[in-house]
Amino acid sequence: MTGRLAAIWRHPIKAHGRETLRAVRLTANSTMPWDRTWAVAHEAAKLRGQDWVPCANFTRGAKVPALMALTATLDTADEMVTLRHPDLSALRFAPDREAGRFLDWIEPLMPEDRARPVAIVRAAGPGFTDSPFPSLSLTNTASLAALERQMGRPLSRDRFRSNLWVEGWEPFAEFDLVGRQIRIGTAILSVEVRIGRCLATAADPETGRRDADTLGALKEGWGHTQFGVYATVVDGGEIAVGDRVELLG
Repeated sequence: MTGRLAAIWRHPIKAHGRETLRAVRLTANSTMPWDRTWAVAHEAAKLRGQDWVPCANFTRGAKVPALMALTATLDTADEMVTLRHPDLSALRFAPDREAGRFLDWIEPLMPEDRARPVAIVRAAGPGFTDSPFPSLSLTNTASLAALERQMGRPLSRDRFRSNLWVEGWEPFAEFDLVGRQIRIGTAILSVEVRIGRCLATAADPETGRRDADTLGALKEGWGHTQFGVYATVVDGGEIAVGDRVELLG
């Protein structure tokens, strides 16, 4: 079972923008570097300092679909993030020092009936992934094509906010990898669990408006709402778009 790494993505601020990369060095027992380093806590959040907590404590695309249209650029040298949205002017700011500027900027996207964002939290550990362990999300382009056929329409990859996209596999072959290891470039990953999806995938990442019943289509076509898998980094190494993805053992 061999594939090719088709895309690499990171999300510096959880649920607030995506950024594509050509190559990155992975570290054992960690997330994608700078992925979900920050998250936006809302007024009803129950935090434990900067430790990992479930995504329900943060402002996210499942509750605020407009967030799905955000893109991000991170300057790692000075830890400045630039956010862009089709309905707003661009914002360049330092999440650790300028949360107020961000909160004022993001307010027009917030629905009236949702808890208001109140702070930007920096993760004490590797990142605020949706899993309680440091993970990378991995998705399969053939699985997306199968979902498109089920729905009779094209779907952007960006709906799924994945870290890694692999092409060359059969549809949903990634599910068979749970409990096994794969090599990408010089890194080795262990595939841990399937990803259960939420309503964030219903929003168009170009407009931030819900326009597709992705969860209903998954349920109708395959009897579940899972798409992609979470993996952990066993051995660190360099990965790059175009690298071979191979099953070990």
